Amino acid sequence: MSLPVPDPVPVGVRGGVELPARRTDVELRTDDGLVLVGELALPLEHEPVATIVALHPLPTAGGFMDSHVLRKAAARLPALADVAVLRFNFRGVSSPRGRSEGTFGEGVAEAADLRAALALVAERGLPRPWLVGWSFGTEVALKHARGLDVAGLVLLSPPLHRTTDAELAAWGDADVPVVAVVPELDDYLRPEEARRRFAIAPRVEVVAVEGGKHLWVGEKQTSQVLTEIVRRVAPGALPLSTRWPVA
Repeated sequence: MSLPVPDPVPVGVRGGVELPARRTDVELRTDDGLVLVGELALPLEHEPVATIVALHPLPTAGGFMDSHVLRKAAARLPALADVAVLRFNFRGVSSPRGRSEGTFGEGVAEAADLRAALALVAERGLPRPWLVGWSFGTEVALKHARGLDVAGLVLLSPPLHRTTDAELAAWGDADVPVVAVVPELDDYLRPEEARRRFAIAPRVEVVAVEGGKHLWVGEKQTSQVLTEIVRRVAPGALPLSTRWPVA
């Protein structure tokens, strides 16, 4: 006699909770001969409706593919929003997944890393790739994504240190959405200054997050930033559930 299978106990979606997904270690091969390490997380039971290509913060300040917002996006969004999430270490960066070959390229050589990530997305037939950059990752996107096959850009805490005015202005006639999510209390670029800097690319939407800080620490800020990402990438999934399984 078989026993009934109990219903799964709901858990709160917060902190380090990892929801079900198909997770695979991947390698990206750059056109200048490097192998980068990463992970692809896919919805468990459905085809993805969109794809996030996550571009991590500054390696020399501890940024890597497991930087917490990107790790939590991969842990939650395949289940909550049917979104694929590709994370990887830029050249020369290490994480528990391993070390990507090469050395830090100051945001210049990382153009090849971005191309390699989008090549993998195309190879796997993944839909609607959105670049989601955080801090240094926003610089890589702004400097090198113009003209690439992307559905849009979400820029978290853009510092605009490495991006020139000419590179910003190139997005002024972009035919894809570009959204800058700017924390009210950012260490580098706050909303008022961000609006001034992005004025040369008037199609860029600047979203100010009240109380937000550059590192988005804490569940409230994490939830805010994931919501802003999903609002663009897969709006039909909003509001994001705070319980799993979803009631």
